[in-house]
Amino acid sequence: MKHYIKKVFITIALISFSFCYAQTETTKTTLSNSAIELTKQKVTYDPSYFSIGYPNGDVPSDKGVCTDVIIRAYRKIGIDLQKKVHEDMKANFSSYPKLWGLKTTDKNIDHRRVPNLMTFFKRKGASKPITNNAKDYKPGDVVCWNLSGAITHIGIVVDKKSTDGKQNLIVHNIGAGQVLQNCLFSFKIIGHYRYNE
Repeated sequence: MKHYIKKVFITIALISFSFCYAQTETTKTTLSNSAIELTKQKVTYDPSYFSIGYPNGDVPSDKGVCTDVIIRAYRKIGIDLQKKVHEDMKANFSSYPKLWGLKTTDKNIDHRRVPNLMTFFKRKGASKPITNNAKDYKPGDVVCWNLSGAITHIGIVVDKKSTDGKQNLIVHNIGAGQVLQNCLFSFKIIGHYRYNE
């Protein structure tokens, strides 16, 4: 009887692990697919401040910046980063950057700022090592770069390879709309995250 119970327990544990692993892999693949889908939408780079709804608010669908790629891709898989960042920032305001002179949260813009997304992902335990090895950057990972000075950028690693097959491509908006490019190591990487609920 003891031996039977042990076998049942091990079987349940393996099934649970497989289910959790499958969910994680599905999230990564789905986020990658969602990001690729965004490249079909014509978007003009527009860093303007917009008053938007809450939750699930978005700037006009034909406008956006790099962070909007992240927000829109996650929203396609049922994760509202506007709401999640706002709630975490409201409860932990002192943990977030003070680069904009704000005294309180702003549901219209907080989630659209790279340093705030970096802080949120880090606080949620989503940080991954920053390396020079392309294999460490998996589909569905979020990468942040420093373009120069205080200019930051963000994009999503997707399940499509560069022409030489050595690294995954990135979906981002650096000024030409939501595009697919081979730019993982084009700028200094300052953040690497794998976030799912």
